[in-house]
Amino acid sequence: MIGIYLCDDDDNVRCQIRTALEQKILVENYDMKILCSAAHAQGLLDAAENGKRGIYFLDVDLKDEQWDGFRLGCELRRRDPHGILVYITGYGDLAWRTFQYHLEAFDYIVKGPEPIGPSASQCLEEIHARLLAERQAPSETFTLRTGDMIRHVPLNDILFFETAPAPHHVFLYTSNSRIDFLGSLNELDMQLGDRFIRTHRAYLVAADKIDTIDLKHNRLWAGGHECMLSRAGKVKLRRKTGGAL
Repeated sequence: MIGIYLCDDDDNVRCQIRTALEQKILVENYDMKILCSAAHAQGLLDAAENGKRGIYFLDVDLKDEQWDGFRLGCELRRRDPHGILVYITGYGDLAWRTFQYHLEAFDYIVKGPEPIGPSASQCLEEIHARLLAERQAPSETFTLRTGDMIRHVPLNDILFFETAPAPHHVFLYTSNSRIDFLGSLNELDMQLGDRFIRTHRAYLVAADKIDTIDLKHNRLWAGGHECMLSRAGKVKLRRKTGGAL
């Protein structure tokens, strides 16, 4: 069971989030429980279990002389390096502060005129999906940062990587999504090893996802998507298949 901790000095906001999370946990039967709902940072710190991973929903602008949400996040990171941080803020442009503090926040929930509960519920669903992915061996997941979020994609779901038009950006393709993130195909090629083949300077393709190869027209297909195939890529494919091509 993983514990959830809330810290927000606005009683109404805290109540909305708690109610939404408890309902989500009940309906989806998540192995989670809210262990603390505090108006002050010290209350959360007193309740948090050292050495045990938790999920933390933290208000950025705590009315506390000693703590704001970022300082609290730093202390939680020290105690719980793998904890999941979600920030609650009235300002949509504060995300850069978490990079300044090296906090790797999972998500940001922006307070506004609409009820905040649905956003908290959706966030918990995404956290649950991430935790399920992490149960696989670390080598079986690919971790990336997109926007302000850290995502973990099972390697078995990845069809290929493609160089994006924007400098230093890469597209990751699965059967039902395309994710844009900062990266380099050269680095990915070295990181992922023989499981992926550099079929072209702009493509890094999962070897077991290749459906069809057209050597004459320098094309191949992975999961129904067309990718380019260079002369060097053909050589790599022949080596991979033991010269069968």
